[in-house]
Amino acid sequence: MAVVDSGIDAAHPAIGAVERAVALQWDTETGQVTTTEGPHDDLFGHGTACAGIIRRSAPDAAIWSVRVLGSRLTGKGLVFAAGLRWAIKEGARVVNLSLSTGREDYFGLFHEIADEAAFADVVLVCATNNVPAPTYPAQFSSVISVAAHDGQDPFSLDANPAPPTDFGAPGIDVRVPWLSGSTIVSTGNSFAAPHVTGLVARLLSKHPQLTPYEVKTVLRAVASNALSPGAGDDR
Repeated sequence: MAVVDSGIDAAHPAIGAVERAVALQWDTETGQVTTTEGPHDDLFGHGTACAGIIRRSAPDAAIWSVRVLGSRLTGKGLVFAAGLRWAIKEGARVVNLSLSTGREDYFGLFHEIADEAAFADVVLVCATNNVPAPTYPAQFSSVISVAAHDGQDPFSLDANPAPPTDFGAPGIDVRVPWLSGSTIVSTGNSFAAPHVTGLVARLLSKHPQLTPYEVKTVLRAVASNALSPGAGDDR
């Protein structure tokens, strides 16, 4: 699986091995995205946090670090898109996206990439915006979008009956790994998404034939608030 973020600190005791790592950035001289494969640092701590959450529920997952964000946890949309396309092309089955863009001019680009992922059977798990506003690619139906709820059970999620957000997962006052081997307690949809990413990785390890849409259906069926067949039927 790929974590598209600020990098991953592979030396953190909560992370373990990072099987592949690639750093992408914008070259102002050429006006293009450059790609450098090889070990790298986490420039902020955010990617390490997401990878650590994934490790808790999917300890045997092969994790790739795709660094597209800088030391201020910001980056260009084109770099984000290039990193996502790299993960899809290289064969990641699951991609954690605890980032998104709200710029309307990127709607078409990320819609195209989300379709590419779905057609390639790559599951995109994306955090929704922390404020009520459209963001991409979280808005798209082929993507599993996640917001935070106040539970602490990493194996529990709620299905959201009101789109576009699909699920709620732990993301409030969550203890996560951070830089220099430390941990912090933090809140945000960013930390809810990797909980679901870990569950998807476990599901695909047992049922690799599932498509992204089938994965979403299974997650809804096992959600904490799912109704059993016939429940609530007054007839």
